[in-house]
Formats: sequence, structure tokens, C-alpha cells
Amino acid sequence: MTVVDNIENVLELDHVESHLHPEPSYDVATHPVPTGMEEIWRFTPLKRLRGLLEGAPSDAHLTWEQQLPEGVTLSEISTEQAQALAVSAPLDRLGALAAANAGGAMLLDVPADLVVDEPIRLTLRGNGASETVWGHVVIRVGLHAKATVLVDHVGSAAYDAFTQVVVSDGAQLDLVTVNDWDDDAVHTEQVNIRVGRDATVRAFEFTLGGDLVRTSTNVDYAGPGGSADLLGVYFADAGQHIEHRLFADHTAPRTRSNVLYKGALQGKGAHTVWIGNVLIRKVAEGIETFEQNDNLVLTDGARADSVPNLEIETGDIAGAGHASTTGRFDDQHLFYLQSRGIPEDEARRLVVHGFFNDIIRRIGIPDVQERLVTAVEHELADV
Repeated sequence: MTVVDNIENVLELDHVESHLHPEPSYDVATHPVPTGMEEIWRFTPLKRLRGLLEGAPSDAHLTWEQQLPEGVTLSEISTEQAQALAVSAPLDRLGALAAANAGGAMLLDVPADLVVDEPIRLTLRGNGASETVWGHVVIRVGLHAKATVLVDHVGSAAYDAFTQVVVSDGAQLDLVTVNDWDDDAVHTEQVNIRVGRDATVRAFEFTLGGDLVRTSTNVDYAGPGGSADLLGVYFADAGQHIEHRLFADHTAPRTRSNVLYKGALQGKGAHTVWIGNVLIRKVAEGIETFEQNDNLVLTDGARADSVPNLEIETGDIAGAGHASTTGRFDDQHLFYLQSRGIPEDEARRLVVHGFFNDIIRRIGIPDVQERLVTAVEHELADV
């Protein structure tokens, strides 16, 4: 097991350009087709993307089901309207292709000052693995509004999406994304979140299904006082590739970010990738950030890659650190449970449930929490 401890001495650098994130642009031509040698693509099995990087047009769509509380609207807008509403452009070729090929965007709008007491639920269902689907989604939370949004991916498709989230000043958003695809699905998505002044975002991501899932969640700040928690759980089985890339770009002073992702792997060829990056710009004085990734390897033949990064332009920060752990079961925990009469299989299940429970219990949507616990139990039945 390897651990990267907190950074205690922060070096002040003259200038840092993030080596993990190219210049944002809607222009597909500015994002060349990757060879697999680039830093942001070297972990991704490009041949398993089913031609998504070539960007062939497609008229296929996911089936949308929605439960919208009073005051919340869902509507179709043009690509030009989406670009005007959301300030963040795509950071890679997949994001640019999704925006270019989707033929418009779906806008989920929570008006200013609206407090939504029940979750906003969107279910996006793929209708077949042979379908290529391009998606563009904009989520806008107005001034001082408060909402929980659940986006649930099910079924199968080769789906590439660009999602933009704008959280206005003083607003609060819990964004819960569940990637519970069929075994043959391919899902790539870039999620760009802009956090307003004194706004709060908690973004949960749970990845359980799919043949290949590669998501990139990027956060920046429109003003001081913004706070972002990026929390995730993933479980990879034999042959499955799950890749999560997180980027907190501290573009304003006195902002906060906290990243915590936990994963489990089992079976031959199971592969997970977690890349965390925090960029602290010169203007971002007084910020606080921490990123952590923990992986639990359950069987031989599984591989977890975990790479935390910090890029720092100013030494005037409240705190910055990162940690990464990858290992097998804690033998002491297993021995403790078995010494109290708990069979080994049940002891292993209890350890894994405890490993994930810290994140799952924070969601605040009881039926989703129960569903995820059941899904973990189902995965463990194959150990």
C-alpha cells in the first residue's frame, strides 16, 4: 500500500499552466485525435471507445424520463444558447465532439430563490449498444436557489456527453450521478461546474456498470467563498475499465475544494483509473483543498492506477494536500471480525460496505442509498 501524505511545505511558483488540461475550446479542430501517448489519454484504451473520437454524426438519442418538482423546468435549447448560458468550454476532444454533434442541448433550470425540497430526477436510458449517442446538457441553478439533482444512466449505448453546470451566487446544489449501465455500454462524459460567489456544490458520482466509462469532472469558481465537494464510488469487475478524472481549478480567493473517491476491483483485467488535479492560481489566496483516492483490490488480476496532482502558483493558502491508497483487505479487520464468530465471506462483505458507507450515507436520498448498498452486495456475490 502506498500513501502520499499531506503537503506541508508549499513552494511558490512564478507561473503554472496545467499540464493535464489543454486550453478550453468548442472548436473540435483544436483538440487533435489522440494517439494514446498524451498525458490525458495514456490510461484510456482508445480502441474500446467504439469510434467516438472520430465523431461520426448520429441521430440516435437516449430516452429521457423526468420527475420535476414545481418551478423546475426542462427544455430544449440551441447549441448557441447553451454556449451563451454556460461559460465553460470543452477541455478535450470528446467534450467538443459532444457539443458539436448533439444538435442542441437540454436545459434543466432551477429559478432564483427556489428551494426544492424533493430531488429532481432525470433517467437517461440507452436503447442499444450499437447506437452512438451525442449529448449536451446544461444545469442552471439560480441565485440563492437550493436543489438536489439525480442523473441516472441505465441501459446501453455508446454515449458521449458534455454537461455544463452553473451554480449562481449563494446557491446550493447536490448533483448525484449514477452510471449503472449494462455490461456492454461505453460512456464518456465531461462535466464542467462553475461555482458562484459563496455557492456550495456537492457532486456525487457512482459508477457500477458499463464496459468502459471515462468521465472528467472539472470545477472552477466565479467568485470568492465558493465550495465544492467531489465524492465518488466505483466498483470494477473483470474486463471493465472505469476512469475518473477530477480537476479543481481555484480561480478565485478563499475558495474550497474537497475530493474523495473510493473504488473496489475484482476479476481478471478489471482496471480503474483515478486522476486528481488541483490548480491553485496566483489570485487564489486563502484557499483550502484536499484530494484523496482509496482503492480496495479484492482479487488477483485487477489493477488500480491512482495519480493525485497539485499545481501551485501562490504560497498564500490555508491548506493543500493529497493522498492515495491502494491495497487488499485489512487483515487485522478481518481477524477482528472472524474472532467474534463472523464467517470470512461475511467479514469481507462488512469490510467493503464499511469502506463505501462513508460516502453513500451522505447522499440524502434514501432510495438511492439503498439501491447502491444493494448493488455493492450484488457485486460482492461474484467475489
